[in-house]
Amino acid sequence: MITRLLMSLATAVIVISLLWIEPLSPVVQPHPRFVKLDQSGNALSPWQGPWSCVLDTQRDLVWEVKTDSENIHDGYWTYSWYLSADETQQSQARGEANLGDCYFESSRCDTQDLINRARQTALCGLTHWRLPTSGELSSLLQNPARPGHVHIAQDFFPHMKHGDYWSSDHSQPLSGHYQRFKQGATAVNFHTGEQYPLPYRNAAFVLLVADLPTEFQSTRLKGVTH
Repeated sequence: MITRLLMSLATAVIVISLLWIEPLSPVVQPHPRFVKLDQSGNALSPWQGPWSCVLDTQRDLVWEVKTDSENIHDGYWTYSWYLSADETQQSQARGEANLGDCYFESSRCDTQDLINRARQTALCGLTHWRLPTSGELSSLLQNPARPGHVHIAQDFFPHMKHGDYWSSDHSQPLSGHYQRFKQGATAVNFHTGEQYPLPYRNAAFVLLVADLPTEFQSTRLKGVTH
């Protein structure tokens, strides 16, 4: 009886001691490639948030981060592929305007609309947002963390959808079911990991990118280690 009482007393002492110990701070290792950025473009620790962009340190690119807040970066909005002549550096615009679905436009919407809005609001302190090339977009593909999830680092890119995302690669010949539309742009599918050309008029998702300026790296990313 005395032995049981002493054991119970010892157990109580241990439990009370553990409750008084200050919990350790979370130890999160930096990602070997990605860094979270806040709305102003300042670097965050891996466990901090919210974040508006992701820096790809391997490619010196800054990626838009999608949201679920029904603003211009909402991950549910879709866009037809359309770019102005200035964007394509050609004599005329390319694509099909206003055939997507995004509620920040009075009529429907297209890729140029999203680019213009992201530049106007200086997302993460940058004003040169653009569509990524298919190579840049495909570089984000990775095996999903769990079966059925999108092929991307979801800890950094939440709200990505199982579907096609537009790249900047245009004037691609179409075949099969889409042959009657003649040309389109390349899309990358983050559900299957594939890429293929689609008609400009198709409504697809968009993940914008911006090149990392040298001055941006020196002033806002101090202390970031990889």
